[in-house]
Amino acid sequence: MAQMQFISNVVDLKMNLQAALEAPRFSRRGSECGLAAEVSIPAEVLEGLRKKGQILQAVFERWGGETGMRQAVLWDSRSKTQYAAWDPGADGAAIAEALPWR
Repeated sequence: MAQMQFISNVVDLKMNLQAALEAPRFSRRGSECGLAAEVSIPAEVLEGLRKKGQILQAVFERWGGETGMRQAVLWDSRSKTQYAAWDPGADGAAIAEALPWR
């Protein structure tokens, strides 16, 4: 789910890589298709999901690793530019380096 949220943020919402990785996250919990939501998701959004029948089973910390840690690198062939971003909760980094075949 975390990867699809990231992809949707970039493709559908037109976020840059860093903003897409930093956006609030959610994950599926339990056998009843419950939802675990990051604490940074606004309360009105969570209440809207409850009203639609979603079962909110847990709220987790912002960078606690509940949805994993991610890094991303993107090559834009039109502008010949490479972009990189990293999950602020991760202990690594994503670095865009010059590629030898450019």
